[in-house]
Amino acid sequence: MSKFEGKRALVTGAAGGIGRAIVASLKDNGAVVAGCDRVGSDIVADMAFEGDLTEAGFVEQLVQNAREALGGLDILVNNAGLMRRGTITEATDDDLRMSLAVNVEAPFRLCRSAIPVMAAAGGGAIVNIASCWGKYPGPDHAVYCMTKAALASLTQCTGRDHAHQGIRINAVCPNEVDTPMLRTGFETRGLDPASAVRDLDRSVPLGRIAQPEDIADVVCFLASSAARYMCGALVEVNGGKPVY
Repeated sequence: MSKFEGKRALVTGAAGGIGRAIVASLKDNGAVVAGCDRVGSDIVADMAFEGDLTEAGFVEQLVQNAREALGGLDILVNNAGLMRRGTITEATDDDLRMSLAVNVEAPFRLCRSAIPVMAAAGGGAIVNIASCWGKYPGPDHAVYCMTKAALASLTQCTGRDHAHQGIRINAVCPNEVDTPMLRTGFETRGLDPASAVRDLDRSVPLGRIAQPEDIADVVCFLASSAARYMCGALVEVNGGKPVY
């Protein structure tokens, strides 16, 4: 039997590089998956929900809608994220507003909605995608580091508060991951994405930056019974590369 046979999962940011890998891995291991992403996104999941995670009303209803569509909810993966570069003096109010909405407020609301549903069913697993940069802030990403640190802290607090209900809440903390978002960021800065990724590869002790599947495998581990004794953990997946 597959390790997620009979399990129902909700994944945000499901159309992105990491999100698609998470959805695929959950499905390959037997889960029925609802994916959420922006309107017009290519969501490859058993059930698709299009909407804006910056809209509180949409987020407040998402868990309930997924639970009704799937017949229950056993796994929540808060994967959607937003990165805005720059020091605090370069950051705009929009950078702050959008980053807080996607990186902090949406996971907060989704956890708040999912925990009672999972508790009533006897338990579940929540996996947040934080960042190594949320644990060890790097340069020129003030808003991003701040919001990912908040998500890491939320993971630790909720992981301890709700363990007694059979709900395990943990986070994956990646460093650089080879995604379309990363490569688009290089293009925006006038860099050749392929060359920039090769340069990053040389900075990693394991010899390459992460692929989305590297992150998805750890997400599935944390969501599975193999991680049954883990609560409030921040698991770094960085190939041995520190932030500095």
